[in-house]
Amino acid sequence: MALRAASPIWISPLRPHSKVGVSDLGLRRCVDLRCYWDLERVPKWECCCLSVLAQRAITPVEDEKPSAPPVDTSGATDQVQDTQSRGFHKDLNLLPKPLSATDLSSSPGNGAQVRVAYQGIPGAYSEAAALKAYPKCETVPCDQFEAAFKAVELWLVDKAVLPIENSVGGSIHRNYDLLLRHRLHIVGEVQMVVNHCLLGLPGVPKEELKRVLSHPQALAQCEMTLTKLGIIRVSADDTAGAAQMVVANGERDTGAIASARAADIYGLSILLEKIQDDDDNITRFLILAREPMIPGSNRPHKTSIVFTLEEGPGMLFKALAVFALRDINLTKIESRPQRKRPLRVVDDSNKGSARYFDYLFYIDFDASMAEPRAQHALAHLQEFARFLRVLGCYPTDATL
Repeated sequence: MALRAASPIWISPLRPHSKVGVSDLGLRRCVDLRCYWDLERVPKWECCCLSVLAQRAITPVEDEKPSAPPVDTSGATDQVQDTQSRGFHKDLNLLPKPLSATDLSSSPGNGAQVRVAYQGIPGAYSEAAALKAYPKCETVPCDQFEAAFKAVELWLVDKAVLPIENSVGGSIHRNYDLLLRHRLHIVGEVQMVVNHCLLGLPGVPKEELKRVLSHPQALAQCEMTLTKLGIIRVSADDTAGAAQMVVANGERDTGAIASARAADIYGLSILLEKIQDDDDNITRFLILAREPMIPGSNRPHKTSIVFTLEEGPGMLFKALAVFALRDINLTKIESRPQRKRPLRVVDDSNKGSARYFDYLFYIDFDASMAEPRAQHALAHLQEFARFLRVLGCYPTDATL
């Protein structure tokens, strides 16, 4: 397949700045400040057309697990044809096939419509988040998070919308790791209330259900309702996929936890609505693109960074203090062990060495990279960091 020419990536050269006491911001350590401004001048951007971008996009990712095989519904063809006349569900073959991480065939498009990748199949909550961000977009299902990242890198889609944290289930660590492995940029976020529904085949009462399929997080978020009903939980790759499996299997005693839209798509009945234990069940999604957004200061912005620290007492305290000293609010901090270097050897006075985990720190803070205080904070942070990258600077979206 012929790939498009590599997209220009806009970066700013790092220059020393006497006010922060850093001798050489550009050469002192490994740093990637892709939204970095000169601290005193009008932003001067350099265009670096990286011819290796396409090659990087198809380079295998470490520890990549093989994609889960698609659900085989061929054996249920006769059953589908038999139940379709009774209105149990719609023709599953009419739904778009999810992209896999190795699917490099690009479908032609006229460029008039934004194509947005998401993980899952039609009816997934991630698809709803994509449609909230881009109401007129063409959504493209992907079987794994990895495939969604690659779809953007390979120009198969324009954007990707992926979950990063849930108010009940916490952070989605896989996507934090993939943010570091891929050269995509955060250009926005979407917050969405997640309402879980108990679905079943038409005509089946909830009392007849013996087991329910769904994503493990969805099952955990509906623990109280499922315990009260005495239903066995069965894990599935995603919520919409669980609804599809219920239709394909056609077993009356099996239900699914998914969205109301999934019930409509697959022809299932909604037996119960809003069955999550916590009514304020909110998921935050990131919008990823190939090019960074050039931030402004005319509206609230959030900046996301990742860094590692030098060894020494109080280093994390010093790193966080650079934001407090400039009245910059931190909205998120996440630590992840480094995969390539999980352990750090530290001398321990006459007793050989001690081993400590070496961490990556992901931080979100409320400030735009167009603001001098944010620029000074990152320049100050670089005094303690061995590695620093700006993942994105983007307007915040607090609309639910």
